[in-house]
Amino acid sequence: MAQGQSSTSGTGPLRDTIVTLRRQAARLQRILEISRVLTGTLDIDKLLNIILEASTELTDTEAASIMLLDERSGELVFAASTGSKKEELANVRVPIDGSIAGTILKQRAPLVVGDVTQDPRHFGMAAQRTGFLTRSILGVPMTIKDRPIGVLEALNKKHAAYFGEEDIQVLTTFANQAAVAVENARLVAELRRTYQKLNDLDRRKSDFIAIASHELRTPLNLILGYAAMLQEDAAGQHAEQLEGVLKGAQQLRTLIDDMINLQHVDAGESVVSPTRFSVAELIQSVLAACKDMASSKNHLIRIDLPDPNLALNADWEKTRLALNNIVVNAIRFTPPNGRIEISGRPVNGEVQVSVADNGIGVPQKDLDRIFERFYQVEPHIARKHGGLGLGLAISKSMVELHGGRIWCESIEGKGSRFTFALPADGPKRVKRATTPLRTR
Repeated sequence: MAQGQSSTSGTGPLRDTIVTLRRQAARLQRILEISRVLTGTLDIDKLLNIILEASTELTDTEAASIMLLDERSGELVFAASTGSKKEELANVRVPIDGSIAGTILKQRAPLVVGDVTQDPRHFGMAAQRTGFLTRSILGVPMTIKDRPIGVLEALNKKHAAYFGEEDIQVLTTFANQAAVAVENARLVAELRRTYQKLNDLDRRKSDFIAIASHELRTPLNLILGYAAMLQEDAAGQHAEQLEGVLKGAQQLRTLIDDMINLQHVDAGESVVSPTRFSVAELIQSVLAACKDMASSKNHLIRIDLPDPNLALNADWEKTRLALNNIVVNAIRFTPPNGRIEISGRPVNGEVQVSVADNGIGVPQKDLDRIFERFYQVEPHIARKHGGLGLGLAISKSMVELHGGRIWCESIEGKGSRFTFALPADGPKRVKRATTPLRTR
């Protein structure tokens, strides 16, 4: 009889242990399932609601709330609460000192309050806003690598008189996983806001460039016209002075044209209208436009075309603008009496056009950025060669409109070689250009 009683008494605790282990395993399995949902949710409001629902489910409670740390003010801010609208909790801040949530955050440890009416640390502002009556609280810190970011609270245990150790363990485990998900969502939201700000700034910059360039162009054309007319009747010193005015005005017009061209590209107005023309004709056209600039520095310019009949099927104006900007760049950064070579060759279904010089070269660290807009190799305070840093960026845009490539090879102090490659048979998709580009 005694043996039978012993066997019965031993079976009870074992059965209870098995039941407990199964319940814990089911909870952990549920946490794993919810965690998979959390990691795939980047919308912060949706994420907070998932955390609230999961917290009440895992702890068998009536409600839950999430308070996140505002690092600027050092206070906890209600981010979400079961059954409450976001606007009801707006601006509800919980002080760190003297509150239940603040105690949990500072101690970085779970806290159970069986009866909030008996705890002077209970912060009742949220209850006043939402009308929810809180009786008991299980609160746990939300931490990332020992850095607290907030507090997760489960409110009002349903089918038990008090929160047990199992509730504490489950909610603590879940809170740490929720903290990572919340932090990721906040970082993504901040990244999106930053991108939006950058887009707004880029739009404002483009609007400014468009307005400024068009407003400047009209009075500048008047200056060029009157200066050219006066130069015809001037002589001696006056003629030289007017020549300086014309050169300065033409340089300013070049800068304005660069800004207008970039605006057309950004607006999607620059599309290609291909025709067939020879590379020799292209090079000669560019050299004719740059003749005075090269002569003023006594540059020796050589053309290397093994096949004089080499031809391109491309947009003439855009290809000419791309090459012109590269040649102007070579002339600008090559010292007096320097050498420049322009070459063209067919390579694997492409036509490659190169401009090589023995100028100052490009530092290795700048090669990846040389085609960026407004990028200058020279420090802006000590600049000697002028320009806005738009020429090569425009060349890159013109080449890429054709589906081509552009790159630079350089050794600082010894010179550079800029090359662009266009499909020999022309771009795959052809549209009629809606806005003409400004050419030199």
